[in-house]
Amino acid sequence: MAQPRFGIEEEYFFTDLTTRRMVGSPEPRVIKACRAALGSAFATEMFQGQIEVASPIFSDFIEAEDYLRNARARLINAVQPFALGLLCAGSHPLADWREQLATDEAHFQHLFKTYGHVARRSVLCGLHVHVEVTASVDRVRVMNEVLPWTPLLLALSCSSPLWDGADSGFMSYRQTYCDQWPRMGIAPLFADQHEYDEYVAQLTRIGAITQPCECWWGVRPAARFPTIELRMTDACPRVEDALALAAFFRILVAHASAQARPGSTYDPTARAILEENRWRAKRWGIHGRFIVGVDGACRIEQWLALAEQRFGETAHALHLPALFPRLREIIAKGSSADRQLAAFDQVLQQPRSKRSALFHVADLLLEETAAV
Repeated sequence: MAQPRFGIEEEYFFTDLTTRRMVGSPEPRVIKACRAALGSAFATEMFQGQIEVASPIFSDFIEAEDYLRNARARLINAVQPFALGLLCAGSHPLADWREQLATDEAHFQHLFKTYGHVARRSVLCGLHVHVEVTASVDRVRVMNEVLPWTPLLLALSCSSPLWDGADSGFMSYRQTYCDQWPRMGIAPLFADQHEYDEYVAQLTRIGAITQPCECWWGVRPAARFPTIELRMTDACPRVEDALALAAFFRILVAHASAQARPGSTYDPTARAILEENRWRAKRWGIHGRFIVGVDGACRIEQWLALAEQRFGETAHALHLPALFPRLREIIAKGSSADRQLAAFDQVLQQPRSKRSALFHVADLLLEETAAV
């Protein structure tokens, strides 16, 4: 089996280590220090208080793990002299979107001008994974084969239960908020790459988008690389969770690429079930019941067991035999959203303020982000 190359992008919030709040506008020396620590892998984000690590291209997960752990360590060391920390999660428990300032770059300024309040409130961080697809294989057909499994990845990644200083009622509020943007949920049903390209070209012609990368669907053919890109998953505080989800997505893409007719069973009904499962994942995370096969709703443990049956050989071929035990561990011990809510509720049961509870969650996330 082909060993597809891949890349990982992680987003982080700058966090004041005294107040535990997201920083609205870090001083220029902070950005300079981060850029020096990461070189070309450093990237700015929509808000000045966010940054991204865009990894180099990897061939195996040993080098991916080494890189991500080292990148986090270098960044944390770079910001410590400024009394700052890095927090990696889908949402920041003590971020106030009203205090966040847009990054002064043309691309980001265009987003704020075009999408207004939707852009200004989008203070969120994701985990993005690129997996290579060979030129002889239709990327959209591969995407269609992979898509029905993606709510499983979302449920495992959930890390944004707190929003605007309160329990949002969702395990991934980030994905709920993403639905306020155009072209940021599940892509319409496209038969193949040609049909996809025609649609994107039409959007460009009418001025709906200025460039293909403004199609931000949760899974998409990347505009600049020969990859399928996963964008649905929340940023992961624990680096080992980010690596496990990246490995799972790589397995899905590799398996789909090896099929004679990838995506052949992805039809309007399958897409409707995908939408329902995505809703269940963002609302209940690993505690949801999902529509899988003809037997109706099943627990996430059952869905993961089906995934292991389907993709176990591919996992071994890609030298990832420990992946599924790691994913079962996330379910057994709880996702980041579970840990955050437990920490939040623990403090609220005491005669202390909600602010103290949010502070406690921020401490938890800072600690997990730094445990490299």
